Amino acid sequence: MKGRECNLSLDELLKLEGVAAAGIFSEEGKLVDYKSEMKMPEEMADMTSKFCGTVNMMFDALATAYTKLYQMNWVPQHNWMYSGGDWIIIVSGTRGVFVESEKADVEKIIKALGLC
Repeated sequence: MKGRECNLSLDELLKLEGVAAAGIFSEEGKLVDYKSEMKMPEEMADMTSKFCGTVNMMFDALATAYTKLYQMNWVPQHNWMYSGGDWIIIVSGTRGVFVESEKADVEKIIKALGLC
């Protein structure tokens, strides 16, 4: 991911309403650090970091292809989100948050991550 990078600390991310866990991972998807207000074992944080790194790489490849093939500017990547069941994950650069769907103002979180 070569776009804007979120530099909010884990403590700042956890202060956002509805955020239950926050993490930082390397571009390769290795866990750098995480903090959680929920029961999140390190194994889960590590696995999530791998997923996030992989998704970032996949979106970078897709965005580059669309930009070159169809003259649609999709780069640089800024952030992405997945929502399913009771949870949302929002990633900006190499930082991500687990959000409880019912407790969060997703627009505020995206704006906070996007302003990084």
